[in-house]
Amino acid sequence: MITNLLVANRGEIARRVFRTCRGLGIATTAVHSDPDAHAPHVREADAAVRLPGAAPADTYLRGDLIVRAALEAGADAVHPGYGFLSENADFAQAVLDAGLVWVGPPPAAIAAMGSKTAAKRLMAEAGVPVLGALTDPSGADLPLLVKAAAGGGGRGMRVVRTLEELPGELAAARAEAAKAFGSDEVFCERYLPTGRHVEVQLMADAHGTVWAVGDRDCSLQRRHQKVIEEAPAPGLPDEVRAALHEAAVTAARAIRYVGAGTAEFLLAEDGRFFFLEMNTRLQVEHPVTEAVTGLDLVALQLAVAEGEKLPAEPPPTTGCAIEARLYAEDPAKDWQPATGTLHHIELTVQHEEFTGRGLRLDSGVESGSEITPHYDAMLAKVIAWAPTRPAAARRLAGALARAGLHGPATNRELLVRSLRHPAFLAERLHTGFLAEHAADLTAPDGKGTARAALAAALADAAARRTPLPSGWRNLPSQPQVKRYRTDDGSELEIRYRLTRDGLQAEDHPETALIDAAPGHVTLGEGTIRRTYRVARYGDRVYVDTPDGATALTAVPRFPDPTAHTDPGALLAPMPGTVIRTAAAVGDTVTAGQPLLFLEAMKMEHRVTAPADGTLVELRATPGQQVELGTLLAVVQLITA
Repeated sequence: MITNLLVANRGEIARRVFRTCRGLGIATTAVHSDPDAHAPHVREADAAVRLPGAAPADTYLRGDLIVRAALEAGADAVHPGYGFLSENADFAQAVLDAGLVWVGPPPAAIAAMGSKTAAKRLMAEAGVPVLGALTDPSGADLPLLVKAAAGGGGRGMRVVRTLEELPGELAAARAEAAKAFGSDEVFCERYLPTGRHVEVQLMADAHGTVWAVGDRDCSLQRRHQKVIEEAPAPGLPDEVRAALHEAAVTAARAIRYVGAGTAEFLLAEDGRFFFLEMNTRLQVEHPVTEAVTGLDLVALQLAVAEGEKLPAEPPPTTGCAIEARLYAEDPAKDWQPATGTLHHIELTVQHEEFTGRGLRLDSGVESGSEITPHYDAMLAKVIAWAPTRPAAARRLAGALARAGLHGPATNRELLVRSLRHPAFLAERLHTGFLAEHAADLTAPDGKGTARAALAAALADAAARRTPLPSGWRNLPSQPQVKRYRTDDGSELEIRYRLTRDGLQAEDHPETALIDAAPGHVTLGEGTIRRTYRVARYGDRVYVDTPDGATALTAVPRFPDPTAHTDPGALLAPMPGTVIRTAAAVGDTVTAGQPLLFLEAMKMEHRVTAPADGTLVELRATPGQQVELGTLLAVVQLITA
């Protein structure tokens, strides 16, 4: 029996595993890097061991330190979570060699699936349909997908639409794969732009029982990384669903799999499907399967690791569950990740323990957490269950829209709009969904933002209240003027008077002020009244309503006249590491041309030329750590 479990991971997955352990009476041990010293997962564990350093390579990727931590803390088992070392066969073997229980599949099974190219060959031999790796991509039909043979999460993956792009994209994929996974092996396969990403949850014991625990659709992706997932996969004919389950079980039996895992497939429009890979671990999206089956997959992992036998069949699925990944990033700025203080996070949840039937929140952060560039940009997962798919989508969208999120930019609005989009509700899903509907999903809400700015101005006036609110006048006078800047760079000017006759707002003549306080403002228009919750942190203002949220920056009344940025200066858009440069001083460059690449939050980001010109300065060097706003390069722009 396992008595003390160390989770070789961080954030929400560590907290998720600890939750099951508390219910089972198992003691818990956390590990943490220096930036995570005060993280929620550390506080919730019974014991915690420091991994000195900040970068993953020095901490969560050091298998030797983690095994030593388990032994020193008195743990008798290790759960890898997902990411980091969860699919590292050498780490699994090191855990076993130390006399500890490994809560995962046998090292041989992990190794068999460790290379996508080798896994494809093995699956083809077992009779599982695969998209074969192309031996001569230069002569293949376009578009193509370049993929890293090791690892996943969208890293080392590129879509190639013209043969001219192929050499450069192959080189870029190799460089990213080598850094992320320690192997620069890449391959090409046919790219299906309208294909669906469908996967089957597997659970197997050491006695020969293999379950196909339902299926999931994970087609809504950005940069080949999942954003919204659901169970069961909607719209599948019974025969296709049965064939997918059979293929997944065949794949698991072919490598003598034990534990929780996932077989991932690409589903074509004509109903054919092809094996992509097997994730030899628990998936980020496992809560949707728990919600529709009532299972605690972590508890099953622990039971299988202890040698227990599974029942002959898994339980049936009931209802529908949808998960949205809340990321600290700005979809309108090419998914640029965001860092800083998460001042406030609030989302009301109510669900059955473990299964999450209702509304569930799995999060690795809390109000006051620092979002750093060292780790993945995911803040939380929000999961909704309902008897039907439309009801689950409505519940999830409503919960996200009402959530309080004050801090770095997030993809919350894109998630809400996706869940309410007619194409999503009509089950027209494919891996290019977010790109196809980007204009609808990221367009600014001008009317909503203007009303939020008015509420912010009135809350600010209330906060400055003396006997009379700031801006109140007995006689006609000049209006009060306040300016705010939105995150897309546009500026709003709010002009208003507070008189004996009430609010007079120049751009909102029909709007009446019902009530104003520093933390909330109620506005009326005709018979309708709406309350806006307002919070301010320095010059940042967050306005929340049941219909959505707006983040604003208060513009100083008297701006600093020395604050000026040359239009050709390229500043670091985030803290990160320079991984490579793509141009040299003196080069003629064109608008949008990549000049260098930054790595932050486990993603690679291009810094591009703002316009046509000449690169006259390049201050960035590979390996350099840069802070937000660091001058990286200067382009001398071509003037007419």
